[in-house]
Amino acid sequence: MMEKRAYLEKQAKEIRKHTLSCIGKLGVGHVGGSLSIADVLSVLYFDQMNIDPKNPAKPDRDRFVLSKGHGGPAVYASLALKGYIPMDQLCTLNQPNTDLPSHTDKNRTTGVDMTTGSLGQGFSAAIGMATAIKIDDAPYYVYAIIGDGESQEGQIWEAAMFGGSHKLDHMIAFTDYNKMQIDGTVEEVNGLDPLDKKWEAFNWHVQSIDGHDVIAIRDAILEAKKVTGKPAMIILNTIKGKGADFAEGKVGSHNMPVTEDMAKEAIERLG
Repeated sequence: MMEKRAYLEKQAKEIRKHTLSCIGKLGVGHVGGSLSIADVLSVLYFDQMNIDPKNPAKPDRDRFVLSKGHGGPAVYASLALKGYIPMDQLCTLNQPNTDLPSHTDKNRTTGVDMTTGSLGQGFSAAIGMATAIKIDDAPYYVYAIIGDGESQEGQIWEAAMFGGSHKLDHMIAFTDYNKMQIDGTVEEVNGLDPLDKKWEAFNWHVQSIDGHDVIAIRDAILEAKKVTGKPAMIILNTIKGKGADFAEGKVGSHNMPVTEDMAKEAIERLG
């Protein structure tokens, strides 16, 4: 397990480095919400998801939906590290004619299962995928990440109600609970607590964990897979901008200017 932790932490660090590098190259980007999900992406892409970069459209693959689509840079870094896209493509992030737009787009990027960005809609699409699994009695899983600011959207709770009502037990979702959004703290804008009780009320199996502990994330996914008759929500208690001093724990890191020197210094501190 110590080897597993070291491996997954290394992958999370590489995701952060490449995320910072490509945003620094562009000069501006969604730093905060990208860096806060690096650890869960490490566990998903390098341990838990049944995927094959050599056959990205294989029918029985697990699906992944980043409903908070502005975290796309971290997903692109994960895809490059996994071998879906060339590593040097990362420097084209949000550039003219890029295949790596600021928000994930399945028509542009190999390995992306759903186009997202309009908050709340990606989660509904993931629920639709999980419904198809239920109808087909298929073996694969759908994973989705939603934001805490996004969780103020009514569409999230309509989808949650449907998922719990229809017992979509091959649906495993995560809330990136970094407690900040574009206009301020989540509590100031429209508080979510008690978030765990809300999801439980919609008939979801709920766990609340340290969202930067790769083994806790892995264990939570394994527990969720044992549950039948309920979809799973794993609340990730995270820090916005985790891993970059200039962004960590700051509301302004949602989308901010980042120079190449700032990115380089942060990357060096990551080691």
